[in-house]
Amino acid sequence: MPSSMASTCASLCRVAGKHDLRKDMRARRAVLARSVPDYARIVAHYAVALDLPDGAVVAGYWPIRDEADPRALMRALAARGHPLALPRIAAKDAALAFHLWRESDTLYDNHHRIAEPAAAAPAATPQILLVPLLAFDAHGHRLGYGGGFYDRTLDALKNVFAVGVAYAGQEVPALPREAHDRPLDAVITENGLRRFHHT
Repeated sequence: MPSSMASTCASLCRVAGKHDLRKDMRARRAVLARSVPDYARIVAHYAVALDLPDGAVVAGYWPIRDEADPRALMRALAARGHPLALPRIAAKDAALAFHLWRESDTLYDNHHRIAEPAAAAPAATPQILLVPLLAFDAHGHRLGYGGGFYDRTLDALKNVFAVGVAYAGQEVPALPREAHDRPLDAVITENGLRRFHHT
């Protein structure tokens, strides 16, 4: 088989593998969400463990379906003096845009039915990014939804500290990954904060 064809085949196999894995992990996450009903309250207690620089801007996300809910954690961080931001999809193939947000601010559903701030809200550059995911492994690699938004965002925000927000049961032994994938710096679950050390 020519090398170019072998490369294409391998790429397609990885895509197919990720598709099946995403399906399986969505089902697993739905079960985990029901089994840890106090998740948001528990995770909020780990705000101190993040040990963030004073005044660092934290970008969270508005959860959909059975995503691990970071909002109580975000409130705890805001109480410690951290400005909050939420992402907005600015363009299909672009990194996410971030805007400052407070709980009293109105959010608007985008075409994915995800709540996001108004485009006119003050722009922000986060130092800490809370990241939703379907799965993570012991090396901090994450499985996202396939849209590439967080991959592009992590590439654009070179110095951001990326923290996956997940149920402990979303950990898997290993994940397929590409050369451009950037691992998480840490993950926070109902069991606490876990930092990853990358060389």
